[in-house]
Amino acid sequence: MSRIFITGSADGLGQMAAQLLLKDGHSVVLHARNKARAKEALATVRGAETVVTGDLSSIAETIKVAEQVNKLGSFDAVIHNAAVGYQEGRRIATVDGLPHVFAINSLAPYILTCLINKPKRLVYISSGLHKDGDASLRDLEWNIRNWNGYMAYADSKLHNVVLAFYAARKWPDVYSNALEPGWVATKMGGPSAPDSLEDGPKTQVWLAASNEPEVLVSGKYFYHKKLRSVHPGGSDPAVQDKFIAECERLSGIKFPG
Repeated sequence: MSRIFITGSADGLGQMAAQLLLKDGHSVVLHARNKARAKEALATVRGAETVVTGDLSSIAETIKVAEQVNKLGSFDAVIHNAAVGYQEGRRIATVDGLPHVFAINSLAPYILTCLINKPKRLVYISSGLHKDGDASLRDLEWNIRNWNGYMAYADSKLHNVVLAFYAARKWPDVYSNALEPGWVATKMGGPSAPDSLEDGPKTQVWLAASNEPEVLVSGKYFYHKKLRSVHPGGSDPAVQDKFIAECERLSGIKFPG
């Protein structure tokens, strides 16, 4: 059985994935934004080992999340699930002055990937909207461009693919993959989302814990346990290197190895 850490697992797909993993006999550590959410998460996900807390919109708190995880020992897999949807109208700045969509969806997974002791598997939750992302990586901080919430979200989901494929390239001893769960009726997806909510968490669970031959790969992108085409920028080493350099500049944290 595997030991798995899931970010953003107080509700939504992260919580559903945790429940599926526990049902299959795996050990799961949850993550919540604050202590109140953490208490709710443990009450809902019966059998979870524990929960770590930290607001992933903050670089300092994200670092503390990684520290909490490392104190718990080694993990077989990390599912980078935490994300926020897009806000139209205005750029919302974090405590670090970054757009909150970029900070939570893009930079936090980078920081956690760098700082959490390297697991055997990395799973990054992207979206079909990643194909609308801008692979030029121009103005990640949205200081020059006029704010566009949809584009900021699409960019962040492309960043998840780029990070997954970069880790696959740099760490041949790790299975690192990305996936889209579909547009499902979570709090973020909204009640009219057309895809199957039941199927939404299954691919990340499969990638994190299954030993089927189709899972033992790296640098791939999945939808409902099937390979799916990806934005060309995701597989471009030049795009990957530029994104990692920008994340290092903004966070002050260097990708290891």
